[in-house]
Amino acid sequence: MPPSTIGGINRLPEPQKREIYARYIPAELIQRFHLSDLVQNHELLQFRYAEGSSDVEMRLYHQAGFPDPVLYAHLTDTLNGQIHVLLYILNDPDSPRFDVDKMPDGNSTRFGIQSRNLEAELAAMRAGLAPGQVRRGLHLFKQAVAKFEEFVVSLGHDMYFAEPLYYHNAVIFERHGFSYQMGKRRMESIHLGFMEGGELRQKLDGSTPFRSPEAANSIRLRSWAIHDGILGEPFTNVTMYKYVGKSAGLNTTPGCNW
Repeated sequence: MPPSTIGGINRLPEPQKREIYARYIPAELIQRFHLSDLVQNHELLQFRYAEGSSDVEMRLYHQAGFPDPVLYAHLTDTLNGQIHVLLYILNDPDSPRFDVDKMPDGNSTRFGIQSRNLEAELAAMRAGLAPGQVRRGLHLFKQAVAKFEEFVVSLGHDMYFAEPLYYHNAVIFERHGFSYQMGKRRMESIHLGFMEGGELRQKLDGSTPFRSPEAANSIRLRSWAIHDGILGEPFTNVTMYKYVGKSAGLNTTPGCNW
């Protein structure tokens, strides 16, 4: 029987692991950057998957030596053997880079959770990026979801889980058919807080550049305000899931634009 979990795949020989994990690379990404023979190309397609571990990190580069991958993914197994996406990032290498992921001394910010490079974050926000983005995205998320679901089905599953790192990630997942294992009430409460008379709306007082009144009606700017601490606590305890080929049709942010 073929493996059905990340842990099972990680016990396979190196060539088989690479072949299986390469299945969820969107064809549009391969075509856009003229990538070929990726399974054998250890320079462009890099993995971290220790034998015996139940997680895998993928980094796919469009050219050798480039500082950022065009695709980064971190997957793990849930306790009952389902696939769980911890992080999935698509970067446009032709767009400007903003060093929100590192401090001026080079130390990692851990996506702005451990520390924050405020100058880089402000520049990124003004350039139209969302929290955590070092570059503009590739606008291939719909295609990425479809390809990832093929991968999930190939492992014998009909559903998978995802962990939104930021508020805007959860909204994007919603708009691509995901539902909530936990956190739906939290998302609805946040939306109400940004409505007229809401507690969060009142905190959009311009006290920092990330708390402008305009953020009330913008998913992206709300996410920056939340990243800036407007909730009084980190954005955590939100886990989502999706059934393959189905959409939950949820919308916790009615009437709010990107």
